[in-house]
Amino acid sequence: MFGYVPLGMAFGVLFTAQLDYSWWVAPLMAVTIFAGAAQILAVGLLASEADLVAVFVAMLVLNSRHLFYGLSLLGRFSGAGWRKLYLIFGLTDETYSLLTSRSRGPDAAAEQRVDFLITLFNQSYWIVGCALGAWLGSRIQFNSTGIEFALVALFIVLAIEQYKALGQMLPLWLGAAGAGIAVAVLPASHQLLGAIVLVAAALLASYRLSLQPAATREPPGHG
Repeated sequence: MFGYVPLGMAFGVLFTAQLDYSWWVAPLMAVTIFAGAAQILAVGLLASEADLVAVFVAMLVLNSRHLFYGLSLLGRFSGAGWRKLYLIFGLTDETYSLLTSRSRGPDAAAEQRVDFLITLFNQSYWIVGCALGAWLGSRIQFNSTGIEFALVALFIVLAIEQYKALGQMLPLWLGAAGAGIAVAVLPASHQLLGAIVLVAAALLASYRLSLQPAATREPPGHG
């Protein structure tokens, strides 16, 4: 809640400051889209009068990272029944971080109910934040420059929480290296997807190498 409400308010303020829409459209986006980074990106694109095709492509590329999120949760969401569609729809960076870092019990059905509630509460916090920010932004005039950095700050906190859960520095170093390579060699429109592909490939290679000693170990001899 302490992450979603302030970030949602930041989005709401940006929405009303940069776009000539009614304030209630901001929480409506939170209900139908629920993608913090993509919504903030959409505000900038719409403010620059980008065509809808460009907005669609940009949001598709930005959210392509969810392909990797979904692959890692195939087993966890299996058998979730009617909750599965909403779990897929509501899978954001922050929700993914919470679902993958929390401790889990042996009862899969009970854990899926908790996953559903976490996702539902997260979207509720986001909707409330977007509504508050947009409503206040439509009535109070102030300089909103830099407020979008709240998104970067939240991602930093999530990265720290993932490190605490994993206890390994390798994914962080690979992420930093992948981002650096993508920024150096790829155009801005492809940097995010390129970095994700590089890091995913490096992690898969690392996992494969970690299995080799066990795979090549000779079976014990017999009498």
